[in-house]
Amino acid sequence: MADKLIRATAAQGGIRAVGVITTNLTEEARQRHKLSYVATAALGRTMTAGLLLSSSMMKTEESRINIKIEGNGPLGRVFVDAGVDGTVRGYVQNPQIELPPNKMGKLDVGGAVGKDGYLYVIRDVGFGFPYSSTVELISGEIGDDLANYLVTSEQTPSALLLGVFVGANGVTAAGGLLLQILPKAARDESLITLLESRVAHLSGFTPLLRAGKNLSEIMEELLGDLDLAIIPETKMVRFQCRCSFDRVLGALKMLGTEELTDMIDKDEGAEATCQFCNEIYRASAKELNQLILDIETDSREKLN
Repeated sequence: MADKLIRATAAQGGIRAVGVITTNLTEEARQRHKLSYVATAALGRTMTAGLLLSSSMMKTEESRINIKIEGNGPLGRVFVDAGVDGTVRGYVQNPQIELPPNKMGKLDVGGAVGKDGYLYVIRDVGFGFPYSSTVELISGEIGDDLANYLVTSEQTPSALLLGVFVGANGVTAAGGLLLQILPKAARDESLITLLESRVAHLSGFTPLLRAGKNLSEIMEELLGDLDLAIIPETKMVRFQCRCSFDRVLGALKMLGTEELTDMIDKDEGAEATCQFCNEIYRASAKELNQLILDIETDSREKLN
């Protein structure tokens, strides 16, 4: 099943629904970062949430959302960058940390992330200053924490289902569903109660995917009797980093001539690894010498 995102409305526009399948991109992240089982689940959930939030909260194609989770668990920082264009990338600080299953027999994402700490959400519309919000973690399970953010910071009652199923052969199912009560229906307590009840009775998101259900069928099951209207447009989503060799050279140039000369003398070049995608870039001594020439040329031009 291809990675894709769909949107819908229900209850005569009172409910907004966004669903996404992220199986392939989560598996790519697992392979790139050599993630443990629990790290795969944590990063996969956060990348899924980033795509759901960017689609529901942002408008222009240049807009992006950053989600940073800083808990007191052994996994360390979780960071995701997701865009309205359907691209997402991310990393965890300690990718090979593994924990025993929790009391429910599931991957202990909450224990890996930690219950004490903060969730940061940064929205960048592509111009001006980004908008940032911070809330305390309530469980470390990511879905609960982001739903709490939506209620406390955005004042939008929301249900967020996130799931990653990873086995011996990698990720076989991943995705999520975001349901939000919009302002026009926010005072309808019966609608909120009905939605909460239906979400509570679900066994999770990945069991539905593993049972062969697609996004439209999942939405139909939850909202089919509430005037569900699925928007025809489907957006393909993918793991994609914005790093490049030119950007690496730009970063190396900022080190200055002394540091670059030292790299040439000691290592005959330089090596840099992108934190987001684990891509390795190597610059030769010749390329570093060219950077030194560029720096010296820039300095002379400034003096003139």
